[in-house]
Amino acid sequence: MGLFGKTEAERVRVAGLDLRCEICKHDRFWQREAQLNTAVATFFNFDWANATATCFVCDGCGHIHWFLPRR
Repeated sequence: MGLFGKTEAERVRVAGLDLRCEICKHDRFWQREAQLNTAVATFFNFDWANATATCFVCDGCGHIHWFLPRR
């Protein structure tokens, strides 16, 4: 996948625990950010103001694990 210049998937810790894929139980992931668009912000062309989630994409099966920012 090679996102953001990384050449191999990495292990991830969430809330002090090692993340494992819920589907295939693999333990290596690619990290990326995803914008959480809302209809109102898009209508007024303010998509840049929407929150962003951190996503970990499983290197084994491609399942995406989404994590919202803390409030």
